[in-house]
Amino acid sequence: MSRYDAYTKFRNDSEYYAPLRRSRKLKSVIQYGTPLLYHPNIDERASLSRDTHIWKYGDRFYNLADKYYNDPELWWIIAWYNGYPTEAHIRKGDVIEIPLNLEEVSTVLGV
Repeated sequence: MSRYDAYTKFRNDSEYYAPLRRSRKLKSVIQYGTPLLYHPNIDERASLSRDTHIWKYGDRFYNLADKYYNDPELWWIIAWYNGYPTEAHIRKGDVIEIPLNLEEVSTVLGV
C-alpha cells in the first residue's frame, strides 16, 4: 500500500518546466495531483488500537514503521496520524501514537 496509489497522475508539458525537460531530455514531466488529506477526529482516533512512543534523539518514522508494520515505506501512516509532516516537527520527549491495525487505519484515514 503506497500513499501514492490513489493519486491522479498527469503529464505536465507547460513552458514553465521547459528548462527541466531540456536538461533531462524529457518531452513532459509526470506529476501527481494533490489529494485532500483527511485527519481523523477524536472519536475516530479513540476507536483505533494504538501504542504510544516517546520521541528520542535519532528516531525516524521509517524505523518505527519497520518495527510496527515490518515495512519502512509505511512511515507516512505514523506521520499523518500524528499530524507531523516530518521528523523535524517533533521534539525530543514528545509523545506520538502509533496505530497498530493497518486495516483499521486505512478505513479511518480513507486510503
